[in-house]
Amino acid sequence: MPGSSQVPDVKGELVVAAKATPSCSSSFTPVAHCHQGFPQELHTLKSAATPCPSPHPHWGSREWCQAPGGPIATERAQQSCPREGLAPPPHSHPSSWCGQARRFPSLFAFRVFISHAVWSCSRSFLHLCPVLLNLSPLHFSLLGAMPYLLHDSKPRPPPLPKEARGIHSSGKSYQELKQECLRSGCLFEDPDFPANNASLFFSEKPPIPFLWKRPGDIVKDPKFILGGATRTDICQGDLGDCWLLAAIASLTLNEKTLARVVPLDQNFGPGYAGIFHFQFWQHNEWLDVVIDDRLPTFKDRLVFVHSAEHNEFWSALLEKAYAKLNGSYEALKGGSTIEAMEDFTGGVGEMYEVKKAPDNFYEILEKALKRSSMVGCSIDTSSAAESEARTPFGLIKGHAYSVTGIDELSYQGRKVQLIRIRNPWGQVEWNGPWSDNSLEWRLVSPSEQKRLAQTALDDGEFWMKFEDFKVHFDKVEICNLTPDSLEDSTAQKWEVTIHEGSWVRGSTAGGCRNFLDTFWTNPQIKLHLTEKDDGQDDCTFIAALMQKDRRKLRKLGAEMLSIGYSIYESPGGVEHLSKDFFRYHASKARSKTYINLREVSDRFKLPPGDYILVPTTFEPHQEADFCLRIFSEKKAITEDLDENVAIDLPEPPNPTPSPQETEEEKQFRALFEQISGKDMEVAAEELEYVLNAVLQNRKDIKFKKLSLISCRNIISLTDTSGNGKLEFNEFKVFWEKLKKWINIFLRFDSDKSGSMSSYELRSALKAAGYQLNNYLLQLIVLRYSDEQFQIDFDDFLNCLIRLENASRVFQALSVKNKDFINLNIGEFINLAMNI
Repeated sequence: MPGSSQVPDVKGELVVAAKATPSCSSSFTPVAHCHQGFPQELHTLKSAATPCPSPHPHWGSREWCQAPGGPIATERAQQSCPREGLAPPPHSHPSSWCGQARRFPSLFAFRVFISHAVWSCSRSFLHLCPVLLNLSPLHFSLLGAMPYLLHDSKPRPPPLPKEARGIHSSGKSYQELKQECLRSGCLFEDPDFPANNASLFFSEKPPIPFLWKRPGDIVKDPKFILGGATRTDICQGDLGDCWLLAAIASLTLNEKTLARVVPLDQNFGPGYAGIFHFQFWQHNEWLDVVIDDRLPTFKDRLVFVHSAEHNEFWSALLEKAYAKLNGSYEALKGGSTIEAMEDFTGGVGEMYEVKKAPDNFYEILEKALKRSSMVGCSIDTSSAAESEARTPFGLIKGHAYSVTGIDELSYQGRKVQLIRIRNPWGQVEWNGPWSDNSLEWRLVSPSEQKRLAQTALDDGEFWMKFEDFKVHFDKVEICNLTPDSLEDSTAQKWEVTIHEGSWVRGSTAGGCRNFLDTFWTNPQIKLHLTEKDDGQDDCTFIAALMQKDRRKLRKLGAEMLSIGYSIYESPGGVEHLSKDFFRYHASKARSKTYINLREVSDRFKLPPGDYILVPTTFEPHQEADFCLRIFSEKKAITEDLDENVAIDLPEPPNPTPSPQETEEEKQFRALFEQISGKDMEVAAEELEYVLNAVLQNRKDIKFKKLSLISCRNIISLTDTSGNGKLEFNEFKVFWEKLKKWINIFLRFDSDKSGSMSSYELRSALKAAGYQLNNYLLQLIVLRYSDEQFQIDFDDFLNCLIRLENASRVFQALSVKNKDFINLNIGEFINLAMNI
């Protein structure tokens, strides 16, 4: 097919990749199906003032979405596709944020560094002293590695409806901050989102001088909501966030959902303190975002979102709160309508290509609107020049619209299916059949027009025939509501399970199935489908994979990554699947495409059974935190295959009596006597000299140098007498371990380069007796691998010594309970000093 490429994978499966057209509304590019290269797009922002490269090269045919007459336009340039398998260029990597790429090799490493600073702070450490420490093997192992803020990887249901969590830096709630202002007689000024340019843009200066004003300084009688919050209250300004405004318009169609996002107990009347708050869903929790009411203006007019009623301000304040949540107004440029819909509801999105939609597409949309789902639509563009182009029928290409209604009526003796669309500009409408002033409405009774709320106003909203809708529009996005979105019980609620995890360079960022050598290292989630759908033989579920906080991190250079997932039939067992499994087994299902959207979701029907879901980025070595949600009509059970820590170490061998020694052992004893000298004991300095001399002479392994500290750790591992030296039998035990570890290292040095890929570390450690979860593995890779994700033997040896020391001490202390130990602070410090 034109514009596509066909690439067979190693199994001979034929995969087709199509380059889709980006749109302003969703501002995304379907980057690739798995198994082929992908195009990257660079977009250059051209403001009326200072040209500045866009910080977000993958996103959208249009960075600034412009209402008619707006001052800002854009251009887009194309960049050729990089070769598959190459790591991202250094200049685009988060390590450049701090200017010390070696110290912070990744975003994950930077988080670890921050947590280390918190851990090291005496103020945060001393509060542990009065209490007992309950340590599991996982937490215990972390004592010998970098401190890390642990996530619970276990699947969990979504939170029950409750008060949203406040996120203001003061730690105070909206009510507490408001009462402080009322007592002091001062209007609230938000230090977290100040009224300055930093809250507006991060890549440029404003093209015109903006003044921040409170609503009372703009109009005489400001109102929060005037005559109810409706979709006509949302008119776009000079910011490219039509995707957000289309979602807000859909939000107004459900009063309960709207009241959750926009608490109605706030106004400009009695008790006014210049403070407002809004609530948004973010990665499995509701957040309460507090703002002041200072808004950017130019010549006493709001620059961004405004209401058709000039003294109504709820929509402008909602936009400000959402900008604060994401770091700045500029962070809202370009996006997907469904992204905001999810943040307003906690729902899960589905996307339909209108031209490929199922035959019952009308019924799907009708059912979605009846169950209060939020629906948006858009028209694709074929080039940057078409962005915001108006068609002969009055529709805008590359622009986000809301679907606000769907209905049937009787017209000239036959049924006609209609759909109602709204343009967030608040103007510019469809001018074809069934438009506001079309001839068709003259043959419809006034009562029928009233039932459909048909008005001939230039308010951006219009009806059109459903058949015409399918001809002129290209994409529809539907956000289904989750069980925690509405309080009332309805038959359409979903069962939801949530997993959170990370893709970390060198350990769990394996990329898609194109990269077989690393694909298997991605996180793996087991899915148990046990209950069939009512009257069906299969189980229906939606898998939604979301990358976290990428919009917020845009000012630091982060981009939306191309993400997707594959689903395999489980071979049984609860262990992380190896490379060989994926070499010889094809997927049963997978996401339709790898795409640089915040969330990728698809609906599946599979027979009952056990499956393995593997979430990935398109290319390896790309880092992000993610949230995976499984929505099922019947309850589905999920478990993370990477959460268990298991240690299987053999008991130390008993020493062989001298008379029974073999000839080899006698030679080894003679060598020991030569090394140890008259005292027949090897000190750390002597061990350092011997090991470095022996290992540096080997040609099959890369080895730098073992430090004196490492040798002391070795002695700590096998020194049973506690004198800080190794006697003959202790030295012999360690030497046997060393030979075993060298063999393991060589086995997993797949390219015989003398160093081992950090992606092979999971298997190598398992061969040595350690089954580690993703978080421990990530910590170890951060400590022991280099920039090229390679581990030399000295680092591998240090890692094993540290792990065995921690494991042996834990086993010695876990007498009553093999899973936990209880320590007071003195015992804890004594323990840490012995690892």
